[in-house]
Amino acid sequence: MVRCAGLPRAGHDRSSRQAAAPGYRAPAMTHTPMPAPAPQREQSIRAPVLWGLAFGAIQAASPLALWWLDQATVQSLLLALIAAVYIGFAVADGRPKVIAVECTVAGAFVLLAAAGVTGSAWLLVLGYTGHGLKDFWQERSHYVANTRWWPPFCAAVDWLVAAVLAIEIIAGAGFHH
Repeated sequence: MVRCAGLPRAGHDRSSRQAAAPGYRAPAMTHTPMPAPAPQREQSIRAPVLWGLAFGAIQAASPLALWWLDQATVQSLLLALIAAVYIGFAVADGRPKVIAVECTVAGAFVLLAAAGVTGSAWLLVLGYTGHGLKDFWQERSHYVANTRWWPPFCAAVDWLVAAVLAIEIIAGAGFHH
């Protein structure tokens, strides 16, 4: 039998002999409290929220770049697009129930966006606000795995666009040509 010098044979080290001795008690493990991760968590969502606000401003202004389309059409397309992103996250998650739920939720937002193309612009405000609430829930529940920075980013986009659309509606801006 080959044995490395300095290493005890299996079952013949001092700790196993002590553990087998009557009345032996292993030393108690001490618990070292860890600092609360809250400040780091606040920092970790700060950047996604700021980027979300930047992209939200671009999204709110995007009908200016697509002047040949109604503002309602542009915002409806974008609402449907961002709602569908969670389908990709759900597929990456891989759980069939999560995929089914996220497809259903995305489908509801697509229907709301479609109704907003020709209906009241308040439907778009409702859609963006609702999607922001869904993002907020996702950030808290982590229902879909591995979304990391997406929910705070997307909630910032959604709620900024909803606020801008509400202000435009109240100010009398036209959403249909």
